[in-house]
Amino acid sequence: QVKYESQRKILQTLASRLEELGIDAQKPGELCCPLQPVVPSPIINGYRNKSTFSVNRGPDGNPKTVGLYVGTGRGQNIVCVKANHVENIPSKHKQVAQCYEEFICHSPLDSCILFHEGGHWRELVVRTTGCGHTMAIITFHPQQLGQEELATQKALLKEFFTCGPGAVCDLTSLYFQESTMTRCSHEQSPFQLLHGAPHIFEELLGLKFRISPDAFFQVNTAGAEVLYQAVGELCQATGDTVLLDICCGTGTIGLSLAHRVSKVIGVEVVEKAIEDAEWNAAFNGISNCEFHSGKAEAVLPQLLASWEDARPLVAVVNPSRAGLHYRVVRAIRNCRSIRRLLYISCKPEGEAMRNFLELCCPPDPRKKLTGEQFSPMLAIPFDMFPHTGHCELLLLFTR
Repeated sequence: QVKYESQRKILQTLASRLEELGIDAQKPGELCCPLQPVVPSPIINGYRNKSTFSVNRGPDGNPKTVGLYVGTGRGQNIVCVKANHVENIPSKHKQVAQCYEEFICHSPLDSCILFHEGGHWRELVVRTTGCGHTMAIITFHPQQLGQEELATQKALLKEFFTCGPGAVCDLTSLYFQESTMTRCSHEQSPFQLLHGAPHIFEELLGLKFRISPDAFFQVNTAGAEVLYQAVGELCQATGDTVLLDICCGTGTIGLSLAHRVSKVIGVEVVEKAIEDAEWNAAFNGISNCEFHSGKAEAVLPQLLASWEDARPLVAVVNPSRAGLHYRVVRAIRNCRSIRRLLYISCKPEGEAMRNFLELCCPPDPRKKLTGEQFSPMLAIPFDMFPHTGHCELLLLFTR
């Protein structure tokens, strides 16, 4: 009920903002589109298929504690606590985190808490799948270490997780990434495979998906199946529909709906995710998909500017918390063929709200929004994140 009320407040905010812009809502003060009840997650505990563990000082002062942050930087009270009590993280993730802490506690190298203060051992990412696969990705700040010293640390890490105490984790893949930045893509600093297979695999809606270290995949697989089924229903796709899958990740949405449409076009910024999407299409025998690698704001305007296909075009967008770039929204608005748009947002009260307003405001030549405005028709919250105050919101826009 708390989740539902938070989503209701978001939509009420959207309604009031639309009214401020002169866009008709149903009645002043009411929601601008029907809000459905929250769709529950099929799994409540241990549902996360990806967890990120930080390395920092724990409550006991241990600077090599592997866990989750409590506190804020502004309050200068950040402490790293072990995740043993956290109910949405599966036991396998906790086991790998505990082993990683054991390894770095025996390492002569320090943890890297502040880059400029030195240290090396940084965060751990654990990914698991319903197929029983486990991938561990360890981030390491090289500081001034030479290649020989780096090779030694990688060899010790591999030995620990394959022959030592960490072997109990039974890792499918062990990756190592040298990074001098807070976040680093494969293109910026390659993920180095120290042991095992380069990919792990997941099954979703009867399809098999390959997952790379930094590829996006919904964190709640069972919940994603429910969400994607709803997307499929709201698309109202027919045999001649073209589905535009923006921010497509490894292609899960487009590939799961490919059998309903004539063609799927996916756009994704992470190059390795596109490679996964193409592999996924081929492995599952799906031939009506094409995928474009690059930033959506660079690829989409060019793709839609010359769009002359007479077939119905439905767009599905699933951006990060930062929302869609303005040029993406403008390209969608100005493409007359797109009459139906599904927007999946993990943070609708943030930058996504700006996108909603840009999609629904009257045409504005000054902003180069010349296309007909969209209207919000339906909103469905999905409890993709049990034990948290967050929901995934699926919004249907039409024009």
